[in-house]
Amino acid sequence: MVNCMLMISADLENLTNLQPQGGCDDPNFSYFFKLKCGCGELSQKETCVSLAETLPTQGGKGTTNLIQKINDAIRWSVVMILVPDIANCKFCGREGTVTMIPGRGKPLTQEAAQSGGFSPLMLFDCRGYEPVDFVFGVGWKVESLAGTQYEDIDLSGGDYAEYDEKGECPVMISNLRFKFEVVKH
Repeated sequence: MVNCMLMISADLENLTNLQPQGGCDDPNFSYFFKLKCGCGELSQKETCVSLAETLPTQGGKGTTNLIQKINDAIRWSVVMILVPDIANCKFCGREGTVTMIPGRGKPLTQEAAQSGGFSPLMLFDCRGYEPVDFVFGVGWKVESLAGTQYEDIDLSGGDYAEYDEKGECPVMISNLRFKFEVVKH
């Protein structure tokens, strides 16, 4: 078992508190990333998990957000898209799970962004897989330093820009970055 914390950073111009639309534990926010099997096989397409979608684990001793068998193209998952490319793994035939652990995320503040720091977003308990290549997409919110709220932001293009009427200044999100850090639970 490996616990991987998704850490995010960005350049925030006149903005603070970048986070998923419903907060860091938003049950409907979708996390898209590629998966790397323990044998080294990397999925060609992104897998999607969310807190709202769970499945019982094998043996019924809990729930998880993703169960995926790597061999024979068998899939049980809460994914919005299937990942057929990893099914060709001929090395291990291993089944793996990714379970989301809420309660550890924090919004990315302007202070953290200005110092080049990262903010924790979501913790993933990974068994047999390692998440890689997080994709920023839709469903983000942020607020201006003047207090204007911006919601339903689409970061799939890599940036976001608006004008804050209340603060009489431009606002922008750019230079999006992520990393997965192995942490103790």
